[in-house]
Amino acid sequence: MRKLILIVTALLSLNLAAQSVLPSGETYLRQIQQRDSILVADQLEYGFVIEGIEVGDGYGLQELDPKAFGESIQIVRPWVLDTLSYSSKKGPDRHVTSVKASIVIAPFDEGTYQLPPLAALRMRDNVADTLVFDPQTIEVCTIPIDTATFVIHDIKGQIKYPLTAAEVMPYILGIDLLAVLVILIVSLFKLHKRKGSGEVHQDPPYIVALRNLDKYRGDKFWSPDKQKLMYSGITDTLRTYIESRFGVNAEEMTTAEIFDELKSCQDIPEDIYKEMKDLFELSDFVKFAKHTATDEENAHAIPSAVRFVTTTYQSQIDAEAAAEEGSK
Repeated sequence: MRKLILIVTALLSLNLAAQSVLPSGETYLRQIQQRDSILVADQLEYGFVIEGIEVGDGYGLQELDPKAFGESIQIVRPWVLDTLSYSSKKGPDRHVTSVKASIVIAPFDEGTYQLPPLAALRMRDNVADTLVFDPQTIEVCTIPIDTATFVIHDIKGQIKYPLTAAEVMPYILGIDLLAVLVILIVSLFKLHKRKGSGEVHQDPPYIVALRNLDKYRGDKFWSPDKQKLMYSGITDTLRTYIESRFGVNAEEMTTAEIFDELKSCQDIPEDIYKEMKDLFELSDFVKFAKHTATDEENAHAIPSAVRFVTTTYQSQIDAEAAAEEGSK
C-alpha cells in the first residue's frame, strides 16, 4: 500500500501550499449511537471519502484546532484513515479506488451548528491541489420534559430491607460464644480456687457439655458425609447432660421417650423444649434416614444446644451455691 498511496497527518498550511482549490463533494456524518435524533453528548463520525487515488499520489490532512468547532463541540478522536476498496490488478495501472478519512466529535449543548468544512492537500505530478469538502449542519436536541405532568418529588429515604437469617446468625453465634467463654472463665476460676484448698474437683455436667459442643462449631462438619458425625456428637452430649441434670436415663431412650420424660419438667421453658425436640428429630433423620440437613439447619444446631444447656444449668448452680453456704 505504501507504493500506491501516502496519506499522513501533518502540520500543513493548506492556503500556502495549495495552488488550486478543488471542490470534491460532501462530507458525511454518521451517528455512532443509532438514534432518530442527535442528543447532547452523542458521538458523531465526521469525515469524507477520496476516490480515484492513483499511484504516486501524496495526501496531507489538515491539523484541526480543538476550538475549530466552537466551545460546544469537542473533538473526541483525531484523524483515522480507512481503505474502502482497492484494485487487485497487477502492474503500473493498479491503484487504490477510495479512502475514508474521519474524526469523531461530540456536542455538549443543544442547538443548530454549522460544522466547518474539511479539506485535504493532494500532490499529483508535482502539483499541489486543495480538496475541499462541503460541511454539514447538525441539530442537537435534549430529552424534552413534559411540563404538564411533571411533578417534583421529595428525596426518597433509604430502602429498608427485612433482616435475614444470614445477617442475624453471626450475632447469635457471637452471643452464644461469649456466654460459653464467661461460663468457662467462671468455672476455671472456681476450679483454681478449689485446687488451692486441696479439694478434688470434677467439672459439672454443663461445663463438660459446653466443652464438647464447642468441638462442633463452624462449618467443617456441614458437608453431607460429615453431618452424621456432627449430629451424633451433639445429641450424645445432650443425652449425657440430660441424664446428669434431670436424672433421666436418656442414653438408653429414644427421642420420643426422652421428651415424654422432660415434658413435665418446670426448669425447661416451652420454647427451649420445642427447639430441643426439633433438634433431636432432625438428628434422627440425618443418622437413620440419610437426610441431608440444610446450611440454615446446621447453623442453628450448636446455638440451640448451647441455649438448652445455659438455660437449664442455672438451677443447678443455685443448688451448688446453697450447698456451699450450708457447709460454711
